[in-house]
This record gives sequence, structure tokens and C-alpha cells, in this order.
Amino acid sequence: MSGILPLIAKRLLLGLGTLFVVSLMIFGAVELLPGDLAQQVLGQGATEENVAQLRRQLGLDLPPHERYIGWLGGVLRGDFGVSLANGRSVADQILPRFANTLFLAALAAAIAVPLALGLGILAALLRNTIFDRVSNAAGLVSISSPEFFLGYVLIVLLAVKTPLFPAISSVSADMELGERLYRSFLPALTMALVVTGYMMRMTRAAIINLLAAPYIEMARLKGASNARVVTRHALPNALAPIINVVALNLAYLITGVVLVEVVFVYPGIGQLLVDSVSRRDIPVVQACCLIFAATFILFNLIADLGAILSNPRLRHPK
Repeated sequence: MSGILPLIAKRLLLGLGTLFVVSLMIFGAVELLPGDLAQQVLGQGATEENVAQLRRQLGLDLPPHERYIGWLGGVLRGDFGVSLANGRSVADQILPRFANTLFLAALAAAIAVPLALGLGILAALLRNTIFDRVSNAAGLVSISSPEFFLGYVLIVLLAVKTPLFPAISSVSADMELGERLYRSFLPALTMALVVTGYMMRMTRAAIINLLAAPYIEMARLKGASNARVVTRHALPNALAPIINVVALNLAYLITGVVLVEVVFVYPGIGQLLVDSVSRRDIPVVQACCLIFAATFILFNLIADLGAILSNPRLRHPK
């Protein structure tokens, strides 16, 4: 255990350093946007005095490095600023939207992870059979299909031609769990289809890669069945790459929901980001991008630590 704690501390420091660099990139990208933000907020009919007053209010008259330090200090205190569109606190707008996105990602993961692992194990057990070929082909189709295309296909099939689910996923915090699951099913299924194929193929490849190992041959020589060889010998040793793939795809489920939320008009942080970009609400855009980056870095850290904990050989330098 003493050898794991320094690794965890090192990964945490690397994650914080990466997040700091990403915050610089987000702030720098906003700085490179053309035009005067104060002028665009007030419109072309605004007087110079009003524009100058808004620039002072937004801190645009300060040097960029001072504005970045002020913005980063506010973020560390949990203060993302005030929305330019409605004057509300950015944090108050983001928190319920982010909770909706986490709910949608959790529902998609509950569908995708068991399905992908089960199909991957079955494909490894039934290697080179019709089931293996069909599942691989279906996985390639799902990987190659954009999220918005799958979303529109599901809307046509399950909401228009066969009205089983609503095409617009309008959910609220006071909604009952069953109703919320029902309204969130189509966007969750869309996201699950995108990641299931990739996780399934990686699970199959990880298990098949271990089937040629000497200890697998020994287990077969002892008379173990193919199913026992895969589930009791190959699968535990394939956990490291499988955990890595699952964690990275869970990160994608949270950070890659923008298009899906727009297609289904789902009130998540992705929809908020798109709306804020169209209104040029820079504080909200910065906060959404930083939250997406932090979430992706966190799940990458979890994937790294999961691989290390599941494989003792990765805990020591070679």
C-alpha cells in the first residue's frame, strides 16, 4: 500500500497541472475571439460611456494576466462569475444542468457497460463464429456513426413511427424517477450505442490476446472448459485494459453529450454550452469548458489508477 500512495499523489499532481494548462488555453481562446465583448453585449447603438462602463464592470480594462488570475481565483473559490445574458450566478445555472448530465451519463453507462462486457466475453468465447462476425460488424457501425445521426434514427424509429418514447427529453428536478428514466431513455440509448461497440471490441481483443499465454495453454491441458478458461483465467488478467477503456468511455459519456443533448433538447450542461455560445455569454462558456476538462482529466486519472491497482506489475518501475 505504501507504494501505491506516492503513485496516486503523482497522478493527482499531474492532473492538477494538466487542468491548469487547460484553464490557460480556455482563457486564451476567449481572449482571441474577435470584436469587443462589451460592444457586442450592448449592441451597436450603445454609447461610448456605456461601453466603457461595462468594460470596467467586466474587468476588460485590466491586463489579460490580471483578469486570468482573478478568474482562476474565483474558480478556486467556486465563483464562476455572473452570466452576461441574465445576470444570474454562473454556478447556480451550471449545477442543476451538470446534475442532469451526470444522470444521463449514468443511465447510458448502466446500459453500455454490462452490454459491452457481455458481448465482448461472448465474442471471445465464440471466436470466428457468426455471432463474433456479426457483433464485430455491428460494433464498427456504431463506432462509425455520429451521435446526432444515431439520435435522429432512434427518434424516427422509437418516437415517430413507433411512439414508445418522447422525442424531446424534458426533465426536471422534481420529476419522479420512473418518469425521468422514461424521458431520458432515448438520449441515453444513443450515447450507449456509440460507446458499446468500442468497449466490446476492446474487451474481446484483450481476452483473445491472453488466450495464447502459456498459463492458458496449461489450463486447457488440465481439461478446463473454454468458458472456464476465459472467465477464471483470461478475464481477471485482462481487467487492466478493460478498466482503462471503460473509464475513458465513461469520460466520453459526460464530455461528449453536447450533440446528443442538442438533438433531444435535454436540459444538460451541453445544451447550456451551445446556448451560451450563441448568446456570447463568455463566463458560462468558460465555466462549461473548464468543467468538461476537469471531468475528462478526472476519469483519465481513474482509468490510470484502476489499471495500476488491477495489475501489480505496473506499480513498480521496470
